[in-house]
Amino acid sequence: TNCLTTAWKLFKRMSEEQQRYEKQLIFEHPVFAKLCQQLLRDARRMTRGDLVFSLHAIVNLGVPQNTLLVQTLLRVCQEKLNQLDNRCVSVLATTLSGMDKDKNVSALQAGLQLLVEQRISGIKDIFILQNLMKCMGKDVPVFLKKKLEMAVLKEIDHLTFPNALRVFLALVAMNYCSYPILSACSKKIQENVHDVPFRQLILILEACHTLQYRNVKLFSALADYVNSTACLWDKRQIVLFLSACEALGFQPSELMEIFAEKVTEDPEFLNLKNLLIVLRVYSRLNYVPRVQKHQFFETLQSCLNKCLPQISDTELLKAAYSLCILGYLPHQALEDLLQKDSKDELALSGDLYKEQKEMMLHCVKTCMELDSPSFRKPAFVVTENSSSSVSLNLRKAQEALIELLGDENMFRQNVQLPYKYHIDFEIRMDSEGKKVLPITATDDHPDPSVQRLALLFVPLSTFCMGTTHPQGKLAMKKRHLNKLGYHVILIQNRKFQEMTNEDAVEFLKGKIYLENASSSSEATVQDNN
Repeated sequence: TNCLTTAWKLFKRMSEEQQRYEKQLIFEHPVFAKLCQQLLRDARRMTRGDLVFSLHAIVNLGVPQNTLLVQTLLRVCQEKLNQLDNRCVSVLATTLSGMDKDKNVSALQAGLQLLVEQRISGIKDIFILQNLMKCMGKDVPVFLKKKLEMAVLKEIDHLTFPNALRVFLALVAMNYCSYPILSACSKKIQENVHDVPFRQLILILEACHTLQYRNVKLFSALADYVNSTACLWDKRQIVLFLSACEALGFQPSELMEIFAEKVTEDPEFLNLKNLLIVLRVYSRLNYVPRVQKHQFFETLQSCLNKCLPQISDTELLKAAYSLCILGYLPHQALEDLLQKDSKDELALSGDLYKEQKEMMLHCVKTCMELDSPSFRKPAFVVTENSSSSVSLNLRKAQEALIELLGDENMFRQNVQLPYKYHIDFEIRMDSEGKKVLPITATDDHPDPSVQRLALLFVPLSTFCMGTTHPQGKLAMKKRHLNKLGYHVILIQNRKFQEMTNEDAVEFLKGKIYLENASSSSEATVQDNN
């Protein structure tokens, strides 16, 4: 056992190329065959620790699972399962998690699960608990996941920083979101953020995304750490970190500002893959640098132009879409894109993502028209009511508006605009924003002094996490509605639904009369342009 475990410890520290070479030397060595034969003979006479560690070493050194040796060790482990202490149980769970399913592995995993269920209340070691969580995986019954959770919570006061990282990632392996455990781990990680290796930073963010765990304080702490040490990281590492933040809908604004400067100063690292990630991150999180905005866009466009000869149609569409979302029109890329579209070379038909690509192409064409410097606000916008009824989640807003304004004729609902834009409610007011005008009185003879308000009730997910800063698509819609002559009021529908009827009326009163009069709204953030 000592010989095998020592070989494994040396083996696992090597690179993949070295491992392949050493594995061949080990298997060809005449003593290794004798060692395996001795292990096969003595398996039933070994101590429980030697048995489990020998199996672990043999499997990880690459001895095939279907050999007599491995299958014999698995059967002996089944026979001695009840004799294993907690440490051996943990090592055995680790070994089995890396093996393919077969008759002996499945039988041993089932027995191990029953054993853990019986012993769970007596396991006090968090390292062993997190390892069991990680190795037993997502297929564990929910009741056992809850028992593991309770066992960890009993020992949570003794949680160390290294174990906090392990427990955090073990929850992902088990596909189980325990808010009390995640909260405790998050605090420990925040306290020791300067000791977190870069790879672990990414794994933490990816774990939060997988578990749908939203902790703005944790994300801010990680972003502040990367921001304060940005000079130490490779730019490609920062790209990976920003991409993980984007997946969460979290905007690390200070880091994005610094990174934009780095891109402007030295764009050589931006190959096509990194360029597409940067464009996606900045467009979805709706971030335009405060300093060197024009230079940043010019740099991205220049990098994109260099990639045009080898870029695929889908990548070209994604790149153009991202820049257009931000209100910037990359002329050469758009020219190539429209040329392919006019010749039906984009190959959208039969594509698995056809609808998504058609939506992106529509957005690009809309941006080319509305964001063009030559575009002028129309004197009159043709609108139509798509339906007289509103959806259930807007019923409360409809009733509040009737109570506030006194009549259904004082607003329109489900308004369909050109460019496939939709407004939940439209209200028209006098030039001073003090009086709401009946819809019928302003329809036939459009008055340029009449103010048009667009009320949009949107989900929380359309804002950057923890803020009222709209994400890319919503910001683009707001920008375009402004171009069409509307003052846009964004309202988080979930918070609105939680209000009492009286509070809902007062809330809308403030949005329509007070904030519109001052042309500002706490529910919105000004668009980047």
